[in-house]
Amino acid sequence: MSTKTKKIDPTDPLSTTDDWHPSFVVAALHQAGWTMVNLAKHHNLKGIGTFSKALRFSLPIAEQRIADAIGVHPKVIWPSRYYENGDAKPRGFRVLQSTPPSRTVNGES
Repeated sequence: MSTKTKKIDPTDPLSTTDDWHPSFVVAALHQAGWTMVNLAKHHNLKGIGTFSKALRFSLPIAEQRIADAIGVHPKVIWPSRYYENGDAKPRGFRVLQSTPPSRTVNGES
């Protein structure tokens, strides 16, 4: 019995709606001819910490630099961090500031 597994292409937005796994991002960087160290040096950073953190947490500038190196919009790599139109979702304390207060208590007005 032949079992063929379908490869997941992280650059295909229809293959998955989740954020890319960090190893997919690093692999895409390598395919584009970059390493995390080279990317950090290119942007005059002392280490790869900023880019490593961007793989797990929302850091808009680092996300943009990684996406530029790969050649896609950051929304393709991290759809949970961006709206459909490509705008970044509010992060951290800004989420609380941009959320209007609710007038309901326990589901009652």
